[in-house]
Parts: sequence; structure tokens; C-alpha cells
Amino acid sequence: MPKIVIIGAGSLGFTRKLVTDIVAVPALADSTFGLVDIDAERLEFAKQAVGRIIKEARCKAKVEASLDRKDVLKDADYVIVTILVGGVDGFRPEITIPIKYGVDINIGDTLGPSGVFRALRTIPVMLGIARDMERYCPDAFMLNYTNPMSMLCRAIERGSSIRAVGLCHSVQGTSEMLATWIGAPIGEIDYLCAGINHQAWFLEFKWKGRDIIPDLRKAIEKPEIYRQELVRNEMFKHLGYYVTESSGHNSEYNAWFRKRRDLYEKYCAHGTNWNPGVTRYILDEYERRESAWKDEVKMQLNDTKPLNLKRSHEYCSYILEAIEADRPVKINGNVKNTGLITNLPEGCCVEVPVYIDRRGFNPSHVGALPPQLMALNQQNVAVQEMTVEAHFTRNRDLVYHACYFDPLSAAVLSLEEIRKMVDELFEVQGKHLPQFDKS
Repeated sequence: MPKIVIIGAGSLGFTRKLVTDIVAVPALADSTFGLVDIDAERLEFAKQAVGRIIKEARCKAKVEASLDRKDVLKDADYVIVTILVGGVDGFRPEITIPIKYGVDINIGDTLGPSGVFRALRTIPVMLGIARDMERYCPDAFMLNYTNPMSMLCRAIERGSSIRAVGLCHSVQGTSEMLATWIGAPIGEIDYLCAGINHQAWFLEFKWKGRDIIPDLRKAIEKPEIYRQELVRNEMFKHLGYYVTESSGHNSEYNAWFRKRRDLYEKYCAHGTNWNPGVTRYILDEYERRESAWKDEVKMQLNDTKPLNLKRSHEYCSYILEAIEADRPVKINGNVKNTGLITNLPEGCCVEVPVYIDRRGFNPSHVGALPPQLMALNQQNVAVQEMTVEAHFTRNRDLVYHACYFDPLSAAVLSLEEIRKMVDELFEVQGKHLPQFDKS
């Protein structure tokens, strides 16, 4: 049975979901789990929670925990990474400073000045994990759930020799949402989705072999459906293809929805699905969780009702099952662009269909994206590539350039204003950016 290490196990809800999924698979039910977190209290709660899952699942899995990942990485087969470097205090300035300058941030974990600085403070930690894997478990797979996904996966591929794939929930979640809108069982839907993380596109969407994209166009004409995803439905109307990830996220990755107050009010303030475009949404939510997590966790641990041990649609357990039991599966994963999407830059991180079996990961060739989709992806990729290059070359100018070309920042600020914003972010976040230390 495999050894599975979860780094950032103090993310308790997600850790519980991953472990529940894994022990639900007979071929994985007796795995060894190695839990790692830098917060001793969270780690202890995670260990207790995983222990309860193992007990109720009546399997022979084992669990160990350590504040030092080196203690549990030896001979690991899989390393799942779900971390938040610096915690809430680490990313608070990356939300509040851009907002002060007029760059209205909702999520801030993927692109823009918030995503750039989150990447720069997370890359050193991710590469540290990768180098420890090279030493203690060089044949292990890294399954990364940490954002900003594209920039971190690009840096890991460039700076280490480990095998890694980036995983997200947005393709599964969006496909299920679209199927619901047209009354189709998700098990009967076939699709081709490709692009970049949080901005991939359903290039094909079929029900029993029939193209149902025209049905989706009719569906969003219904006010109750249109209001669920104002930003994404507008993008679908004008670009012709449906984009992954929520409206709150996608409103940040272009210049169309958040640059003026009237546009913000029209498209970003009233969506009914999760992640409405409310300013500071993610920061407010994290601060709420931070203040309440102990009470919530204690309540869950003391709840005597049987746990829900149903397997979720998260990719992780299906990947492990494909490799360990040779039950091939297709996912959408974030991998190096080796000619997979021909009109995006070679080497950048793309999100494409990936077939997985006992041999590992086999990304699919997609070809060229429609030009309008390529154009928007390319804007985002340019920011990502300059950010990663800035880390490896220690070149602060590239950080300015990345933010100059961020679509939302450029829509609301001048070059000089962007530079002042970046200077302030450097000043406040300097302690998290060892690669730019001048000493």
C-alpha cells in the first residue's frame, strides 16, 4: 500500500475530504498517511480527524504526523501539497494594497498584483518541498493543489526534477453545473476542456455524442440561470466558449468587469453562486474561518453522528487508483506545454486532458485554441512567465513588468501608479521574499 504525505494538512476540511476519498478505494484503503503542518495545534486536530475517518471506514490505514516534513517524506509515493504561506496575515496586504490603488480584488490567488506576490512568496517554499522530495522520495509524484497554480507548477518544473501535476476543482464543478442547466446527467456528458488554470475553455460539450453548446446558449437566456454566473455567462455570450472557475475569479483576469463602479455593480455585486464578486470576499472569508476554526473543528470531532464517507469528485483519489490499481482515468491537469496547445508559449503551464495509468501521467495534444481564447490566455500567461522569471533571476524589474501587463491593473492604473503599488507591496511583503533580499 502506498505512503501518502499531505503537506499543509492543517487545512482541515480539505484534508478530511482527501483522506475520505482515498480510504473509500479498496486498493488504497490500507495506505499510510503522513501529515505535515507548521501549526502544531492544527496538525493535532488533523491527526485526530484522520484517525476517526480510518476508524469509521474500518480499514487498516495508518497515520503519522510531524511539524518537519523530512520526518515523513522518506519513501513516500505521493506528496499532496495544499499550503498557504504566511497564513491570512501573509496575503492580507496583497488584497488591501491593490484595493487602495483601485485594483478591486475579489480572490487574489491567481493573477494580478495579488497573484504575482502570492507566487513570489510561495515559490521558495514549494521549491524547498521539491528539493526535499528529490532527496527523500525522488520517485514520488507531487500533486499540487496550492495557488497560484500555473506559476507554482511552472516554477517546480523549471527548478526541480520531480514529477508534478497541478490539480483544481473547476473543470469538474463547471461541467456539473452546465449539465444541470440543460437537464443532462453528468455521467452522460463528454467534453474537451483546455487552456490555463482558472481560465480553461470547454471546447466541446456533448451529451450522448450531440453538441449541446447551442443548448447552453439557450439556457443562459433564462434570467434565473444567467444571474448565477453573470461574468462567465457574459464571457460565453461574447467569446463563444464557456470558461472554468467562478465569476468571482474570472472577473479579475480580464479588463471588462471590475474597472468601473457601474460595471462592478452590474456584473460583480449580485451573482448568486459561490464566490460572488464582492470586494475582499476571500479575505473576509479567511478571517472568519481563522477566528472560528477551533470551535468548528472541536464541534466536528465531538459530533457522534456517523461520518459521510462518500467519495467526492476530487481528482486525487482517482489518480492514485489509476496508478496503484491500473484503472486508467482522464482528468484535467496542469502540466508543461510541450506542444500540447500549439498557440500558447512552449514551456508555459497549461491545463489539458491528462490520461493516467500505472505508467503515470500522459498529457493530451489539443492543438490550437480559437484565437479569441488564445488572446485572453496569452495575456495571463505573459504575467505568469514574467513572475516566474523574476523569481529565478531575482529581477525586480520583471515584477513591475508583470503587473504592468496584468489586464485589470492596466485597465485602471497608469504605469507610474502600478509602480507605486508594486513598491508598496515590496515594502510590506519583503520578509516573505528571500529571493529579492539585497543583503
